[in-house]
Amino acid sequence: MDVLLPRSLEEALALKAERPEAIPLAGGTDLMVELNFGRLRPAAIIDLTRVSQLATHHQENGDVFLGAGLTYAAIVKELPDFKPLVQASRSVGSPQIRHRGTVGGNLGTASPAGDALPVLAAYDADVVLRSQARGERSLPWHAFLRGPKKTALAADELILGTRWKRLRGPGSFSKIGTRNAMVIAVAGLCLVVDEDGRRVNVALGSVGPTIIRASQAEAQIASVMGSSGAWQDPSTTVPDQAIDEFAELVASAARPLDDVRGTAAYRRHGCRVLARRALTWSLNERRLPTWL
Repeated sequence: MDVLLPRSLEEALALKAERPEAIPLAGGTDLMVELNFGRLRPAAIIDLTRVSQLATHHQENGDVFLGAGLTYAAIVKELPDFKPLVQASRSVGSPQIRHRGTVGGNLGTASPAGDALPVLAAYDADVVLRSQARGERSLPWHAFLRGPKKTALAADELILGTRWKRLRGPGSFSKIGTRNAMVIAVAGLCLVVDEDGRRVNVALGSVGPTIIRASQAEAQIASVMGSSGAWQDPSTTVPDQAIDEFAELVASAARPLDDVRGTAAYRRHGCRVLARRALTWSLNERRLPTWL
């Protein structure tokens, strides 16, 4: 096995063009498990940990860019305004894993249980890719994530990061697992309120072959908030019946399977509970906005 050690993005792209079979390594929290258990033996690895251009983030013209090499620990420390992303980052593994693992790794692995992915889906994020031959391109998250551990990444491309429009409104990430720490989600949910677009975005993880947006639930609660006047007046109470209907629609959007971590029925129930909690939290937070 060859280990390639680029020190710049340009060098990394050149190596990927020359060796398209080489697998990128950032934190290694997924890749090294596959190597250690003998499930994967690539001909070459491109170690991206020295490529500082990937470990950046910035905001410009209302857009947020998150580099593929930024660790979860750095997200928690440097991006406190993005509460759902911080909550998801805090839920990843142990402190050691959070200091190594990256959002780019979650995207590259494309596991439906990746904690950062429902957040990116709720943000309607694009995934930014680059190759030496064709330059840069962006794909919506749902076009990039094609299935369980399948992406639209070309053999000669690297993931540069992800970009989304900054939304004004509260939100949260929560998940269900067998314990509080170092757990793979049985079900995960991110809910983000878009005050300007008058939308409620809901994304589910670990309950289908890839990340799922609960579009019917989103339309239902946005309509209820419009007809009740809750968009104009955050102090307006949304009826419990509407919240229950929202939770049921979220649960019905899930496409889970039975496996060793939980049954399909339990996962749907978990989505129902998480949806009700997340919406209630956001409605309460709108009354006393700390997200402005």
